[in-house]
Amino acid sequence: MDGERDVATDQLAALAAVLSPLGRAVGAERLTGGMFATTFLVTFDDGSDAVVKTAPTHEDRLLTYEHDLVRSEALVYRLLADVPGVPVPRVLLEDMTRSVWPGDVVVASRLGGTPWGECGLGTVDDDPRAARAQHELGALMGRLHQVTGPVFGYVGEASPLRAGTWAEAFGLMVEAALGDAERWAVPVPADEVRATLARHRLTLDQVRTPVLVHTDLWPGNLFLDPATGELVGVIDPERALWGDPVLELVGADQLGRGPVPTGLLTGYASVAEAPDLDDQAVRARIELYRLYFALIMRVELVPRAYTGDWVDGHRTTLETNLRAALDSLA
Repeated sequence: MDGERDVATDQLAALAAVLSPLGRAVGAERLTGGMFATTFLVTFDDGSDAVVKTAPTHEDRLLTYEHDLVRSEALVYRLLADVPGVPVPRVLLEDMTRSVWPGDVVVASRLGGTPWGECGLGTVDDDPRAARAQHELGALMGRLHQVTGPVFGYVGEASPLRAGTWAEAFGLMVEAALGDAERWAVPVPADEVRATLARHRLTLDQVRTPVLVHTDLWPGNLFLDPATGELVGVIDPERALWGDPVLELVGADQLGRGPVPTGLLTGYASVAEAPDLDDQAVRARIELYRLYFALIMRVELVPRAYTGDWVDGHRTTLETNLRAALDSLA
């Protein structure tokens, strides 16, 4: 293989072996942008290419909910393969044997388009491309949420974070995050979080149908036609779960605390009934989900051992958001 960049020789050999059913791999480039799995763009001798996602091999540094996420990604791609208006990659190959590569591997088709953040969009008020992208993201959410599941919780069938009701499943998710915080000695207000969750259990019990929630529809996982703002690709559903469609609104802006964009809701309403943000129970669940995202992202800072000038500010934002959610729910 030649033409590689930032890919070790032994990695190239292992990738070539895994990909042999698809053809002869002749080049590989490690892609950046993700903070969980390792992803490669691999080219074949016939000029075609594919995206290879590999799971972390040091599983002792994973949060409880993060085990088997690459398997979950493949599962979601297959679930969505025939859903109109949901442009996800096609799964070309899976290798979960860990006999050649030390972790799970999913090979998928490469999407067209440009990452949202690289399209140079303005605001929805002054750039019709931005307005279109926001509307189409809302419509995408509405289509995703028409896919229903057998239980609540993370989509991986082996996940321990699954239950018959949304209140039970979400409780397991929060408790797992608190357990991870204890394991890595991350200071979080665990008792207050548990008490808050108990107070709002009936609110969570209002969610009766487990729908497919991507949970991570931020611009880094979305591809657009930069000329028009058309949404042409969606990736990285490894954290998907069966749950409350309202969670999707928070997952798309995990660090935010502002209102849900009007254009997003309009897009959602164009294909399905949008969540009623004037409903007190819906507003409470939004705060519960903001609490959850702040909690898991705050905890992951320790096992991930992130470095850089951004870390301190990121930690402060997460702690502020956690506190704000708890105060709002008090």
